[in-house]
Amino acid sequence: MQAGSQAGRLRDSPVAPGTGGNPASRLGEEPAWYRPPVAEARELLRRLPKIDDLLRRDEAQGLTAPRWAVLEALRGEVEALRQGILSGGSAQVEVDWAGVRRRAEELARPSLRRVINATGVVLHTNLGRAPVAPAALEEAVAIARGYSNLEYEVAEGRRGSRHAHLEAVLRDLTGAEAAAVVNNNAAAVMLCLSALAGGREVVVSRGELIEIGGSFRIPDVMRLSGARLVEVGTTNKTHAADYERAIGPDTALLLKVHRSNFHMVGFTAEVELGELVALGRARGVPTMMDLGSGCLLPPAEVAALGLPAEPDVRGAVASGVDLVSFSGDKLLGGPQAGVIAGRAAAVALAKKHPLMRAVRPDKLTILSNGHVDSAERALEYGSR
Repeated sequence: MQAGSQAGRLRDSPVAPGTGGNPASRLGEEPAWYRPPVAEARELLRRLPKIDDLLRRDEAQGLTAPRWAVLEALRGEVEALRQGILSGGSAQVEVDWAGVRRRAEELARPSLRRVINATGVVLHTNLGRAPVAPAALEEAVAIARGYSNLEYEVAEGRRGSRHAHLEAVLRDLTGAEAAAVVNNNAAAVMLCLSALAGGREVVVSRGELIEIGGSFRIPDVMRLSGARLVEVGTTNKTHAADYERAIGPDTALLLKVHRSNFHMVGFTAEVELGELVALGRARGVPTMMDLGSGCLLPPAEVAALGLPAEPDVRGAVASGVDLVSFSGDKLLGGPQAGVIAGRAAAVALAKKHPLMRAVRPDKLTILSNGHVDSAERALEYGSR
């Protein structure tokens, strides 16, 4: 009778595959495949502590992490206990407070942390792009602690423009008639296309339809701007005649894009910016150059440093192009920013476009970039 009762209890337990249902496997240490009976698991689940009760415990009250982090850590701990019971791997219902403390502190730690850049790439997008100059940070912190004249003309007692804080230094740096700052160069390109060519055609060489980081492509940016892409030339060769044949009544802009992240060599040809500007003026069509990163040093100084040639901003502006866009942070050592420079009338259209409000710079971007108060200081910092 006693043996029969034992066998009956064993029949209610799960049977491991490949054991032949041998009851002896339950008499010693439980094998890895064992799952507790449903009734036992239910009892363990009922004994799991409630989150509200745990928050009132002295152990929780003694944690220094923020309440949201403690709450999330406790939820994770109780869920881990629940999964352990359901899988049959554990019968534990007591909270591991040391583990909760570690998890809460980890959650509360800022996710954006300082790292060492050992990649060999100085301006690494994934590692925060350009370091911000210490002097710029100090000035930004000092002003950001309180209120500022971000969009207020103190002397006149009226509303002002946030673009006025940086325009003078950008004109000095680039030689342009006017300039504006947005939050990155992709935003600068999209804003300029929207303002000058929304709903109309933009002519671009097929060899310049680039893809930048994060799989963002020039055709995608153009489509979002509302402009219509007109491709000319071939992948490896584009001539001035290709642009000229593409110009029609609905052409709003001739766009040239610098291939900053790859090179084409061999049987290639492209139209220089000056030639494209001359064509645009002859046909009454504005022109734009997307430099991507670009360079503020003159070509001769770049060559003297032993660096590969890179189109310079001043040279592009001097060509007479209506608009030039480039990444301000990569050239000035400030926070991420995009710069639009060029003819006053074209820049004014960009400033007045509704999209500007969505991509305009905040006060910290202006504060950090605005510390560079002359072209000489900017170039000195950029050449280090």
